[in-house]
Amino acid sequence: MIALPRVFSRQANTAIHWPTTPAPWICSSCQSATSRKRSSTARARAQNSSIRRLYATYSANTRPANQTFNLQTKYVQKSRAAAKADVYKQTSYLRDEIASRLVERLFDIKRRFPVSLDLGAGACHVAKELYRARSDEAAAEIAGDGKGSVQRLADKIDTLVTGDSCGAMLQSDAGESWEIEGAKETGMKLERRVLPLEELLPFEGNTFDAVFSAGSMHWINDLPSILAQVNHVLKPDSPFLAAMIGGDSLFELRTSLQLAELDRRGGVAPHVSPFADVKDVGGLLQKAGFKMLTVDVEDLVVDYPSIFDLVVDLQAMGEGNAILEREMGPIGRDVLIAADAIYRELHGNGENVPATFRIIHMIAWKEGEGQAKPLPRGSADISMKDVLESKN
Repeated sequence: MIALPRVFSRQANTAIHWPTTPAPWICSSCQSATSRKRSSTARARAQNSSIRRLYATYSANTRPANQTFNLQTKYVQKSRAAAKADVYKQTSYLRDEIASRLVERLFDIKRRFPVSLDLGAGACHVAKELYRARSDEAAAEIAGDGKGSVQRLADKIDTLVTGDSCGAMLQSDAGESWEIEGAKETGMKLERRVLPLEELLPFEGNTFDAVFSAGSMHWINDLPSILAQVNHVLKPDSPFLAAMIGGDSLFELRTSLQLAELDRRGGVAPHVSPFADVKDVGGLLQKAGFKMLTVDVEDLVVDYPSIFDLVVDLQAMGEGNAILEREMGPIGRDVLIAADAIYRELHGNGENVPATFRIIHMIAWKEGEGQAKPLPRGSADISMKDVLESKN
């Protein structure tokens, strides 16, 4: 487990705060009626509170039949986050870290990617990491001197197309020093592209030498379709490198809110998104036509002073709840106070509460001529048993 220090402090920013009083549009005389209505709704949902990820398929002219997320709500959340650019820069540590770990895997691929796509680019997190100078730790280990070659991985790319459905987020840091200096030193050109819908790629087949995606695919309704489309736009024998939040991410927050709502309201409503499981990802990549798959998982653990700080940071990142079946309106303060106490009791580590983000990394290749392929099953002429016994 890898500990990731939290770098954002709510005290440094007073623009975002959690409301300490009831919503102003609810008068005191009807709060009890509203509470009874919400309680009955919560009890009804408690009978069928198991929310799971649905993998839908659709034709080129229709939207997914089964949707988990409201894409319009997600667009609004990202636009609001982009409107507060200074706050977003302080709370984008998670996307930055995911992008950094994704980009480091390019050290293992010794080839260039002249035209590449960053899908769900957000505020161009992958581009920033490509421009950043870093050392090849693997080369340092081979050399044995502890000094790896310092390079910018942007040297491997001529044009990076950064695509996102939220134009405000995509343009939030355009023209800043990291982009201007990086373009001069590496020659990699950024081409920002607003996508009408991230689930429908408006590109011709065999267009890109590589496709990246860092921390955005967990909001895709139709994963099989988007993976098939990525395979379509890739050139033969080209890689798809992605890192998505999945598995048991935010299980501490999920369980604490569920227990608090059961105690305070007698039922539960979905507040944390369902995530794809790592055991499903390999099958989805194979179904999309990818070859030579590599899938692994790592946990990023971020410490927060309280559950309130965690919720505020998620909102400032544009990562608020966008489930179609979510309960409208803010979470009740009594529920949050109870959830904070439960969070500390079950998962606390001293004065802080940890939040676990499980990152599923994947590298997959589009099939192409001359590509290495596994031998047919049963074609081996050497027994591993004999090899191991001979060594003993």
